[in-house]
Order: sequence, then C-alpha cells, then structure tokens
Amino acid sequence: MCGIAGLFDTRAKTPFDEALIRRMTDAVAHRGPDGSGILNEPGIALGHRRLAIIDLAGGHQPMSTADGALTVIFNGEIYNFLDLRTELQGLGAVFASRSDTEVLLHGWRHWGSAMLAKLHGMFAFALWDAREQTLFLARDKFGKKPLHYAMLPDGTLAFGSEIKSLLCHPGMDRTLDPQAASDFFTYGYVPDPKTIYAAMRKLAPAHYMVVKRGRSIETARYWNILDEKRQTEPAEDRLLALLKSATAGRLIADVPLGALLSGGVDSSAIVALMAEMSQIPVNTFSIAFDEPAFDESLHARAVAGRYGTRHATQTIRSDDFSLLPRLSEIYDEPFGDVSAIPTFAVCALARKSVTVALSGDGGDEAFGGYRRYAFHNAEEAIRRRIPRGIRRSLLAPLAALYPHGSWLPRPLRAKTTLAELSLDAADAYAGMVAALTQDSRDQLLTPDFRKSLLGYRSEDVVRDHFNADLTLDPVQRAQYADVMTYLPGDILVKVDRASMANSLELRAPFLDPDLFSWAFALPLSAKLDRSGGKAILKRAMTPRLPADILYRTKQGFTVPLARWFRKDLRNEILGLAQSTRLRDSGVIDMRTVARMARAHISGARDHSKALWLAWVFDAFLARRAAGSSAAHQ
Repeated sequence: MCGIAGLFDTRAKTPFDEALIRRMTDAVAHRGPDGSGILNEPGIALGHRRLAIIDLAGGHQPMSTADGALTVIFNGEIYNFLDLRTELQGLGAVFASRSDTEVLLHGWRHWGSAMLAKLHGMFAFALWDAREQTLFLARDKFGKKPLHYAMLPDGTLAFGSEIKSLLCHPGMDRTLDPQAASDFFTYGYVPDPKTIYAAMRKLAPAHYMVVKRGRSIETARYWNILDEKRQTEPAEDRLLALLKSATAGRLIADVPLGALLSGGVDSSAIVALMAEMSQIPVNTFSIAFDEPAFDESLHARAVAGRYGTRHATQTIRSDDFSLLPRLSEIYDEPFGDVSAIPTFAVCALARKSVTVALSGDGGDEAFGGYRRYAFHNAEEAIRRRIPRGIRRSLLAPLAALYPHGSWLPRPLRAKTTLAELSLDAADAYAGMVAALTQDSRDQLLTPDFRKSLLGYRSEDVVRDHFNADLTLDPVQRAQYADVMTYLPGDILVKVDRASMANSLELRAPFLDPDLFSWAFALPLSAKLDRSGGKAILKRAMTPRLPADILYRTKQGFTVPLARWFRKDLRNEILGLAQSTRLRDSGVIDMRTVARMARAHISGARDHSKALWLAWVFDAFLARRAAGSSAAHQ
C-alpha cells in the first residue's frame, strides 16, 4: 500500500521543479512511511511513497523496465500477481523482482489496457510509456484505492492518491464546486467523480485514462458488474468456496497480518475462515464503547474466543473528542460519516501489531445486508398494488400531515414511509440513503446557494444509477446504486483514509469481483428472508458461527453524536451559528443553524445530522483557508 503523485505536461516537455513533486509526494507520506522515490524527466514527474508489504527488498518505486521505456507508480495489491507473472513469463517477460508491481509493467507491454480485465486486486496506478509519450492512469473495479486529478490552465495534468497532493501545486484552483457541496449536504460525502473543488476530479472506479502528449484525453470504463449479470444458483457450498478463495488470496504478505473484528456477520465470517487457514493464532482487533447502546465488543470477544485469536480491544470513552480536529486533515474534503471516528481508532490499534488487516467491508452490498434493502423491497411490493396517481394524490398529503415521529413508538413512525410510498422507486431510494431530508436541506442551505445550482438535483446521482437497468429486481437496483455511489464515495473512502492515516493496509475479501458478481446475481430469496438480509451467507456460516452472532439485530458502528451535541459539545454547537466562515461561504443559512442548535440542545428535535454536517463543512472551510494562506506565503 502506498501513495502516489505526479505531473504530466500534455503539450510539451517542460521540466518540472523537483521540489514541487517532492512536496506532492511527501504530502502522502503517511500512506508510505517505508521509503520514497522520484522520477523527474522533461515533461513527466512521478513520485511514490512506499508501505512495504510484498518483496520488502526489491519492490521500490518508481519501477522501470530494464530498457527504461516503461515506468510505473502503484498504490495497492494485485492478489493474482503470481498467476499473471507465470502467464507473462510464458510470453517471454523477464522479471527482476518478486513484487506485484512489476506485473503491471510487463502486463502493459503485452496486453495494453486489456491488462485491467485480468487484474484481481485493489489499485490505483500511473504508468508512463516513454516511447509512446503516453501516461496511463487506472483505478480498481470497486474504487478501493483513490486517484484524483486536475488539468491545470498551462496544460499540466496533476494527479495523486489524495487531494492534499494536488493542493501543493501553486496553480491549483481552490474554487468550490456548488454541485459537490449540494451532494455533501444530501449524502454526507461527495460522490465520484466530483470532488469539493470544481477544478479537481476523481478517476471513477473501474475506469482508466489515457493521456498522450499533444492528443485529447481518453477516459473509459473497463468493467461493470451489470455486464457480469447472470443466473446464479444459490448454493451455500459455492459461496464458501468463493469466500475462502477470496480470503486466502488476501493473506499473501511479507509482514504481520490480522483482521478487524466488529462482532458482526461479515467480519466474523472472515475471521472464522482466516483461523481455519492459519497455522498460528489470528491477530484480531476491536473497538469497545463505554456506552452499551454502541458497544459490540462482547460479540467480537465471543468470536475471538471461539477461534483462539490474539485479540486486542480498545475502549473509546463517550467523552473522547480528540480525533475531531483531525478529520478535515485526513479526508481533505467534507466527509460526514461519523463512523470514521471509531474506524480510525480500530486502525490505530491494529497498526500497533500488524501492517495488513482484513475487514468485512462489502458484505452488506454484496449480500443485501442493509436494513434499507428490506424496507425498499417491502415498499416496492406496496407500490405495485397501488396505482401511481393514488399514491401521489393520497399518500403525499398524508405524509405532510403526519407528525414527526421521534417521540412516537417505532411502529407508528410512518411519516417517512408514507412520503416514500408516494414517490417512484428511484426517488424513494434516493431519499432513503440521504443524510438529510429535502425539507432539512431547504432550511439549512441558503436560497441564493440553491438558486446557484441552476436546477441541479443531487438526488439524480442515485436515481441515475438506480434506473440504469430496470430488469434488475428491487434489491439489485438498490445494490447497484450503492455500488456506484455509497460504497466508493463513503465506505471505501472512510476505510482507506482511516487506515492509511495509520499506515495500515486493509483488504476486503467480500470485494473480490468473482465473489461479489456471484452474490449480486443471486435471487432475492437468497438475500432476504424473515431474519433479514444476507440469508445465504448466514446459512453458510451456521456451522462456524453461533446464532447470536448471525441473527442478532444489525448494529451500526457509530458514536453518540446526538448526546455529544446536547451535553459535552453544546457550546461548540451554539458557537457554530457564529462562524464567519460558514456565513461567508454563502452555503449555510446561519439563522437555521442557530434555530437547529437551540432545538437540539433543548431536546425538542434531533438535529444532530444537520448540525454535524454543518460542523464538518465549517472544519473543512477552516482547513481550506489555512492551506490557501500557507500556499501564498
């Protein structure tokens, strides 16, 4: 696992200042504390920071072919590199190292961009072909590894693992993208391919970019899970075979390895299979909370005890806010998933003992584990029975009249359900995954800011993917929307930045393309049953995990945000309404922030989500201002 950064003059061969590429590279030193390297030639500069995992002695980067014609910088792991190495040797390739990085060089020489279809792994890399004067950028199928880029006015293409590298360039425009800001207050993150900066973009998952000097830039998608769609037999033995293979492939490392263990189904399944494959006890790591409502550590300890792991647990105190000031630094753009806090903590704990850890990320998306999938499926069954006109004319007014339900018994909290049923499926699902309702956003965002969007609707980000293939069943459409938005934009950003801030590599067996594609194509009955989601996974793991792990109510990995804002952080929340940064941004209505803060602190309403997003945006603006001042000194 590593950090990369680079510059490419798309018009000429103007030399780059080596100090600049070093600053860009050093900005992501946390991603690679074990070494660094620079290639700086006329018109091309490549920088690399290394976290040594495989071939500790021979995997240094930038890595070039013997003739110097090809050079690559690479962030990630290629799990099937040994098979690809053997295939390439059969084609005449001669390898100088044991590193998976070298497979990319020879793969490009023999297969070109078709190499990407052969790669099983997580990656973002830049490959320079000196003979063709071509730069090739690529990102893995699910977007586990990040890659940001910007085309500067002078024709320079700047790129890097994290936004902070690009911000080192003095020519980088820091103007905010209003659509991205709207997306943030809709979803709590900025979906690909946008970034919060108008001049900067993310290379989307499963995409590559070819930049040839003097030519137009080509960007293309090389994989889509919809193309893998096929009839899948819901066989538990097939599931286990795929999951075992995916797990085994992610155990290859020349450094200490372990697993993050939350006590949920997905991480427990990975630990169970790791323990079966390992000759020594598995290292496992968990976070405990001193508030029982947020604590899953008892379940994690039960799994650790069953499999005799070397288990470490760290307790997060309910009054520990020490990470809050660092979030804007770690994530570079507004990022509102509050579970980033415990995720960072468990990664920090794991890094004390290991360099690589496996996780259960992707299990919910693959096997239909989110509770919203069951809700959505149930609502779709109702929609099919009630004509659209009746739903819009009857249920929408009922939803408007129904009281806010935070104080009602859970079965009577029908306002949201009535509103969703009045909508078409895509609109309803977009609302279901939103961090804030449309009503909350209309209050929180200023009228002038909303007008500046010129009709842009953030809901269309999810809608477009949800409606990409209408032949899918209701849950598959929701899964696909999540694979294209929530998974790469929230989940994988969260774990990548939290782990890499601690120089820890995370690997996710459930995001193996063969396993994921098979699971995605399963019939609905294999995903949802009376016990909830992930039905087939739970049945397959029944011999290995107890029922109270497999069938207990899903618990979120989060913190007591609402209580923090009513008690420990109440003064900070009240002070948020006085922020000159928020006011001057023109995005946030300060009177609404003040009103929400008072109502939340009094207990009249729970505005913790809206206040948290305002807090995160304010922290981002503060860091942006500080960075801009530093860049001009």
